[in-house]
Amino acid sequence: MTKVVLLDHGSGGRASQELIEGLFLRHLGRPEQLLDAAVLKAPSERLAFTTDSFVVDPIFFPGGDIGSLAVHGTINDLAMVGADPLFLSAGFILEEGLSLEELEAVVASMARAARSAGVCIVTGDTKVVPRGKADRIFINTAGIGLLPQGVSLGPDRIRSGDEIILSGPIAEHGLAVLSAREGLELEGLSSDTAPLHALVKALLSGLGEDLHALRDPTRGGLATALNELAETSGSRFIVFEDTVPIRDEVRFGCELLGLDPLYLANEGRLIAFVSRGRGKEALQILKEEGTNPESAIIGYVDSHDRAQVILKTVYGGERILPMLSGEPLPRIC
Repeated sequence: MTKVVLLDHGSGGRASQELIEGLFLRHLGRPEQLLDAAVLKAPSERLAFTTDSFVVDPIFFPGGDIGSLAVHGTINDLAMVGADPLFLSAGFILEEGLSLEELEAVVASMARAARSAGVCIVTGDTKVVPRGKADRIFINTAGIGLLPQGVSLGPDRIRSGDEIILSGPIAEHGLAVLSAREGLELEGLSSDTAPLHALVKALLSGLGEDLHALRDPTRGGLATALNELAETSGSRFIVFEDTVPIRDEVRFGCELLGLDPLYLANEGRLIAFVSRGRGKEALQILKEEGTNPESAIIGYVDSHDRAQVILKTVYGGERILPMLSGEPLPRIC
């Protein structure tokens, strides 16, 4: 094995096999047979299926890396529809010259994240492109999850009067990645990247049909996620700015850089819509599951007469909170 990725590693020949055997299978596990597709056994129930791609820069950042991020992000997409994640795939696009030491660190991190979450990475693929044709490493994933009987979550179930819950402080992932990329010495920053399926399972168990919809506010942050849900459901949301949890170090970093934390990416937070009167119970469940004590009720669904998000500001006024326009922070996830 060389110390960097070579074009020969993508040839399908001996070097490819050495990379697969000596690095990927050593960390991710060896199936009974190395086939072109994984043959899976699953109950004859409803399945959820998702796919995602990860191009974060830098690939290592405070609190995580592109490997754990890929696992968590895929699991969370399944969790947002109430599915229990079962199987993941992982496709790697590697740039010639990537350090094999760094690649191994990423793959080992993926393996740890998958084991910790109780999911299996069952199939994958590797391609190598010439130097300068990629940015070190891109990861594409797919995930399959099992939808429990009777579970139905989505924007179509959002009702007037629903309380809007946020599971923890926002903007930590986006600011941590930006800080690492630009070499900023901002203290106390760490990505919030984490799997959310256990949290969702607890909410479903505790709230039942009073849990209406979920969303993880990733790219575009809290504001964009709320706007997407408002548009899809045709609802008007009222959000109270002073109830949105933001840690002091994040608030300071955003003020220093002229950024709005409402639009920064998150990778371990969820937004939940629950029936009126069940919000405090939802918060108690979140706290019992060990999530951040800063989880909060941040607003409510006002009506279904228009698709709009209204922010009640800390100064007593109100303004329309629009969806993110443009891409001020590229390559966050």
